[in-house]
Amino acid sequence: MDASAEPLEHRVSELERRLAELTSTVEGRTPRAGDRRPPDVFWALEGLRERVGDDNGGAVLFTGTVHLPTGEHYDWQFGTAVDDIFESDWSDWASTLGALGHPVRLLLLRRVLAGTRTATELADDDALGTTGQIYHHLRQLVAAGWLHSSARGQYAVPGERVVPLLVVLSGAQR
Repeated sequence: MDASAEPLEHRVSELERRLAELTSTVEGRTPRAGDRRPPDVFWALEGLRERVGDDNGGAVLFTGTVHLPTGEHYDWQFGTAVDDIFESDWSDWASTLGALGHPVRLLLLRRVLAGTRTATELADDDALGTTGQIYHHLRQLVAAGWLHSSARGQYAVPGERVVPLLVVLSGAQR
């Protein structure tokens, strides 16, 4: 029987079920016994559980494969034990995280990732403010390690920071 011959109620019910699966996956819900999802939806989580075991506080893993509009490509992965995170002084990370706490800095990072690399090019974007303001924000991002600059006045997000930046931004979504 083709899909158009199925009762409308059944087709809508099936669509709602699939949407619920996708929504719970996107929202990062932990899989539970009896979940009706393809077995590989949480492949990274299951792999992490196998590596870490149950004799500790757990672990956090973030990974990504990124193709930027500039043609650059990054594959990156980082994992750390939860116990190590709780034993660290979180205030040490305040300036790194704080540098992301300004809308213009986030826009600067977005523009740089998209290929606008010099302060002159960035200054052409009225949304970024005056040249002085742009340099102020660029210095903050460089000091925090989110950007680096070359001798030719080119700015770039360091390769080892591309995926972490996108992870932070993904985590900030509501």
